[in-house]
Amino acid sequence: MDSAEFLDLLGNANRRRILRLLSQRPCYVTEISEYLGVSPKAVIDHLRKLEDAGLVESRTDDRRRKYFSISRHVRLEVTVSPYEFGTKSAYPASSGLDITSCRQVSIELDPDSVEAGLEGDSHEAPDEDGQLVADDGSDADDEVEGPAIATLAERLNEFEALERELSLAQRWAQGRITALREALAKRVDHGDPRLVSAVLVAVADGATQVEEISREAEAPPRVVEDVLEELAAGGIVEREGRHWSLVS
Repeated sequence: MDSAEFLDLLGNANRRRILRLLSQRPCYVTEISEYLGVSPKAVIDHLRKLEDAGLVESRTDDRRRKYFSISRHVRLEVTVSPYEFGTKSAYPASSGLDITSCRQVSIELDPDSVEAGLEGDSHEAPDEDGQLVADDGSDADDEVEGPAIATLAERLNEFEALERELSLAQRWAQGRITALREALAKRVDHGDPRLVSAVLVAVADGATQVEEISREAEAPPRVVEDVLEELAAGGIVEREGRHWSLVS
């Protein structure tokens, strides 16, 4: 779908709220209706538009009730600046992408390089009459402008290349994040796979106490504690006092 169409689709607050809810778990129409506080008919209309756009998909459970979930990962980028306005939608980069081929991502930059580039690379000092003179003794006005413009153009080109590669690297990373979350959900059969994944990631990131894990997983402490107890019963995490850790 064209990125402009995505923006139009996401311009509706209720559709954004539906996607936010579905990013947490699959839902039935009645659940979404209660969450939004709108009629099931309105929810169905929103879901139809999201489904037509390929953002959500529906399945039928054992009782032949239809439920909805997000179907795929899409990244939408919006750029607004004094020099550019644009939108771009993209799917995760191929898992076969050689991320080391992104040459600019590892670019070594002097923290003051941009500011220095704006001022030019030539070193100048005033002479006895107060005129700027370059290091080689020539008149600075004759030497500075040309090299400074060339330097700025080169730096601009480097940073534009860096911007493109960072966008590609983000798509690559998000594709891997999605794949790893799906792998975790398949391997760990304990309640809501999204919540379980968030709890495990928080513990792997160094959070050890329920309150810390709760903040990182964005879930109530009591719910997090229940998840941890289930994971401990499965031999996935262990507790020592008030501290939790992954089982090696």
